[in-house]
Amino acid sequence: MYPEILVIGSNMMELSTDIDRMPELGETVSAPNFHMAFGGKGANQAYAAARLGSRVGMISKVGSDALGEKYLEHFQKSGIDVQGVTKGKKSNGVAPCFIQGNMNSIIVVQGANSELTPDVLEQYEDLIKHAKLIVLQQEISLETNYKAIDLAEKYSVPVMLNPAPANDHVDLKHISKCTFYSPNETELGYLTKMPIETISQIKKAAHKLVDLGVKNMIVTLGSRGVLWVTQDNEKLIPAYKVEALDSIGAGDAFVGAFSHYYVENGNIEESLREANIYAAITVTRSGSQTSYPDMSEVKELREKLGMNSVPVASL
Repeated sequence: MYPEILVIGSNMMELSTDIDRMPELGETVSAPNFHMAFGGKGANQAYAAARLGSRVGMISKVGSDALGEKYLEHFQKSGIDVQGVTKGKKSNGVAPCFIQGNMNSIIVVQGANSELTPDVLEQYEDLIKHAKLIVLQQEISLETNYKAIDLAEKYSVPVMLNPAPANDHVDLKHISKCTFYSPNETELGYLTKMPIETISQIKKAAHKLVDLGVKNMIVTLGSRGVLWVTQDNEKLIPAYKVEALDSIGAGDAFVGAFSHYYVENGNIEESLREANIYAAITVTRSGSQTSYPDMSEVKELREKLGMNSVPVASL
């Protein structure tokens, strides 16, 4: 049985440190806490969708070291199809994260993720052909993403591209082939070189990419919610107000949850609302994958956090 959602992308071991402040250049500071966890944008998105009950597979490269072995086992225990996961020659990717309050800064060291090259995807064309949605990010090479988009187009499979980390060398021709393009407002401004201070400015920047051919722009706006823009539609779906504990992985949770609900029901607006709820829940918990609830927990936490009514937009 083939995965319905196929995530092509990265896996990282998160090395998270709680800090009071970032050190100056050449300075050493003490930190109160450190922990290691499974992360990486691709793996996070796959894990979120799997937690909600989707049939999910990954095409990814784990390291040849102990961390790579550990991550492969984690995929299998999480119910993620690993037909497309192989060991590279390099060590596993890592992501040192520095957490200050409810904000974070992240450094990405690709490791074996850099070995997920375009030619690797040709080995897994059958997985791509039978998927209902392909999910991409930018912790792997742009060329690999372009190959994935071309193969998805060949088999008429919709693609959701989350352009993080931001990269200003993106080929707009390939972006225009995506059914869903999901940046946050900072990434949107980085790509379009347009101001993104107000909702009106964000809409204009989103329309620039829609005019180039992107069918659905999904711009995540943190506490303001998510903006959905198409050729004929603009809709701001407000966020739920919660007490944020840890924002790491919330964007990936949103992408994974949207993928699950969209493949399940095909309704974009409803899927965005559910993804908003899922992402809001995760910021009330610690860690990235460790904060992702399964479906039974979602129902319980929706009630507990007062998320059963529609929030009012606040700009």
